[in-house]
Amino acid sequence: MGLKFGLLGTGHWAAETQGAALAAHPDAELVGVWGRDAGKAGAVADRFGARTYTDVDALLADVDAVAVALPPDVQAELALRAARAGRHLLLDKPLALTTAAADAVVAEVEARGLASMVFFTNRFSDGIDAFVRESAAEGGWQGVRATLFASIFTPGNPYGASPWRREKGGLWDVGPHVLSVVLPVLGPVEAVAAMAGPNDTVHLLTRHRGGAVGTFAVTLDAPERARGFEVVLYGEAGRVSVPDGDRTAVSAFQVAIDRLLAQVAGTPGDPLDVRFGREVVAVLETAEVALREGRTVDVGKATGASPVA
Repeated sequence: MGLKFGLLGTGHWAAETQGAALAAHPDAELVGVWGRDAGKAGAVADRFGARTYTDVDALLADVDAVAVALPPDVQAELALRAARAGRHLLLDKPLALTTAAADAVVAEVEARGLASMVFFTNRFSDGIDAFVRESAAEGGWQGVRATLFASIFTPGNPYGASPWRREKGGLWDVGPHVLSVVLPVLGPVEAVAAMAGPNDTVHLLTRHRGGAVGTFAVTLDAPERARGFEVVLYGEAGRVSVPDGDRTAVSAFQVAIDRLLAQVAGTPGDPLDVRFGREVVAVLETAEVALREGRTVDVGKATGASPVA
């Protein structure tokens, strides 16, 4: 028997990625499923031979860890609840919608010595992981230009009806994917400027510790023919594009499970744990303030939280 997991969430991502990955992993046992809709929770649980739970605390009592596939504000609240119950955390991005909520999760994880992972999908692809580590070690980068144009509000898209994605847009949904690749290479963000564009596009400028500058454009509502994902680093090595991912979402999530299990077994920390998840949230929240106020904002000063060390 492997590490006992509870799955919190019943949507497309919960079933098709997290549930599928947990059910197939040789060292994980999907014990039960909880969701805000008990009927949907039952359908997901039945699919994977797990138990349906109508009470979160009852599920937490029966597992060692939770995987969460819920809107970020709901996730942060339940992750804190799970951590206080001593359960390890395998969370989705973004960790939360405020730095304060992310800080609360980090504090509880650290106080209890829990394992944690935040699932930035492509960072669990072998080629991208190697690229990030090698680029960070090489250094000499002056900046990055990144574009992530998705188009989810089309008929049949499983994410298009998501209320939180409509409200928070590409900044919070696809922005974390770009930041998960860029931050380890260019270093922590110290200041952010932002401007809104057509189709709910957000354009960001980030100043990183050491002087590198990032330029980003993200949206969930791009015209069909404008869709694309491109991240290009530039510096002493020239212009270098981040490679495409080489794993399916299910396979990538199983790598995340492996890395959580390694922490449970005694490997200290992980580059993609809740501390990194918190760093991403701080940048996004600062960008939101910069967008609203039309000025450059220092990370930390906008949120009242301490800057990343």
